[in-house]
Amino acid sequence: MPLSPRVPDLAALDLLLSVIELGSLGRAAKAHGISQPSASSRIRYLEQLVGVPVLERTTLGSRATPAGALIAEWARDVVEAAARLDAGIDTLRVQRDSRLRVAASQTVAEYLFPKWLMALRVRMPDTSIALESGNSAEVAKAVLEGRAGIGFVESPKVPRDLESHVVARDRLVVVVAPGHRWAKRTEITVQELANTPLIYREPGSGTRISFERAMAAGMPDWEPSVVLELSSTTAIKTAVAEGIAPAVLSSLAVASELAEGALVSPTVTGLDLDRQLCAVWPSGQRPTGPARDLYAIARRPI
Repeated sequence: MPLSPRVPDLAALDLLLSVIELGSLGRAAKAHGISQPSASSRIRYLEQLVGVPVLERTTLGSRATPAGALIAEWARDVVEAAARLDAGIDTLRVQRDSRLRVAASQTVAEYLFPKWLMALRVRMPDTSIALESGNSAEVAKAVLEGRAGIGFVESPKVPRDLESHVVARDRLVVVVAPGHRWAKRTEITVQELANTPLIYREPGSGTRISFERAMAAGMPDWEPSVVLELSSTTAIKTAVAEGIAPAVLSSLAVASELAEGALVSPTVTGLDLDRQLCAVWPSGQRPTGPARDLYAIARRPI
């Protein structure tokens, strides 16, 4: 049942108890970390609300009126109950902040999360963090089922029951072995790519979904030709380096191989392979505790 609007707030009742205990409005204000004018204003609000004076001001300090003493007696149990409630809620917060479960797609988990984790450890050194890595579809499922407090995906589309917020940007690139016919070229056409069998990640992978959508946007009748399907980015890089076939991967995932010359990446003309990496959580909720801090860290430029 809703409380009457005449019921004073807890801060005013707590201050009244302190004034009676300490014998002075000034000492009570100091104990509550507020100015004396603010304390006076709070007591005046209380008196206006209940309709009777609750304190008598004297040259020696302040003391309760008979009505104020009665209100204080009733208020003591209320304030003590509120203190127990606050302590209980604080315990729940500590339990929440002691452990964070994260789900992240492979690209995010391998190439971005370690840096985010280091920053989070500085903020919350006592928080235990568990990471579940999978493709974007598996990440979405983990968040929806409550196995993760926050997720990070590469897929351009997430289930309707999840909110999606951009935290970083990435670019897909075509990679080939140094001995491949495209290795000595700086550019290939989108038609050449469309006609070439590729090594793919498994269905549900954000990398695969992003690439297939980019291709279908300009070539509605295009169908992927799959030489090999692998669930590991590392396995795909190895297969490409062995000369089995080209692949399309995140630029984050192949940066070191391109720098070392183990893989080569020609530019694809006429194809937009930019994409967004997103944080996800259940619709209608907001990340709290360490999940909120991790989200804030992920949004910072690397």
